[in-house]
Amino acid sequence: MTALNAFQRLESPGVWREGPGARLQDVVVSVGDATLVLSDPRSERPLSHWSLPAVTRLNPGQRPAIFAPGPPDNDEILEIDDDLMISAIEKVHLAIRASRPRPGRVRGGLVAAAVLALVAAGVVWLPGAVIRHAALIAPPAQREAVGRQILAQLETSTGAPCARAAGSAVLDRVAQRTLGPDARLMVLPTTLRGARALPGKLIVLGNELVAGQAAPEIAIGHVVAARAGADAQDPLGAVLGYAGFRAAVRLLTSGTLPDGALAGYGEALLSHPPDRAPDEALLTAFQAAGIPTTPYARSIDPSGESVLGLIEADPFRMGAPETPVLTDGEWVQLQRICDPDPPPA
Repeated sequence: MTALNAFQRLESPGVWREGPGARLQDVVVSVGDATLVLSDPRSERPLSHWSLPAVTRLNPGQRPAIFAPGPPDNDEILEIDDDLMISAIEKVHLAIRASRPRPGRVRGGLVAAAVLALVAAGVVWLPGAVIRHAALIAPPAQREAVGRQILAQLETSTGAPCARAAGSAVLDRVAQRTLGPDARLMVLPTTLRGARALPGKLIVLGNELVAGQAAPEIAIGHVVAARAGADAQDPLGAVLGYAGFRAAVRLLTSGTLPDGALAGYGEALLSHPPDRAPDEALLTAFQAAGIPTTPYARSIDPSGESVLGLIEADPFRMGAPETPVLTDGEWVQLQRICDPDPPPA
């Protein structure tokens, strides 16, 4: 059955009570072959199997949803608060009931209409919901793995990230100072026309923003802007939107993307400048990082017409920040990050 296959291996947390005198117990709920499987989250041992056709919802329209494995007077109950799992149970349950043979032309027509409505709703709703859910719950390790895959694609077009030791040390300090812990910055030996935020708190920028500039505010401004854009739109969500529904389901169920799911994504990322975050978000991010917005804005539009809000509301328009983002010596070292390391003395 299409509806059942679409939700197989979907998992969510739940709270289960075996009987009236039993204590509530945390479980992992998964959709099996026409069954709901309730498992111990620590040992992964199955605790109960419910037949999907017999499942009854005891509180329609309320949260958390409460289900029973049979008639409403059943003593065994399951509470679920995950919207995707609740919808899956109800849609699969409806599909199973609709697929049963029923006599009469009227009933047959109603069944056909229900199935068509279910398929249409699934086509419109299910892929986007699964992609959003997969991006939302992906742990840091999965995000970093996807970010590394994209970086490897970029390297085939741009070359390996610049790694001169002194410049790399400065880059690490910039990342900690402007982006926070666990963030990483890399400079690619190419022209990117801005910075790109990848999944896993990784931001890459082109060497033209470093080697070809007189001061660090433009390069660091593009980094801060990329981070603000990532806060507004999750980079992993954009990646999964490109990879598609099947890739999102694979990430949910196995923690990895299928081979070839990201083919061409690196080239697409290089060819399209990133969308700019709203001015309000940019102004807040730049002020928190201690960076003026005017140099960044002028690098995007030298005339200033399309970035007038960033120029007029520059948080440091009346004076430079008390603490420069980089010293002159650090900026010189960062500008040389793509140069080869000097030979040992």
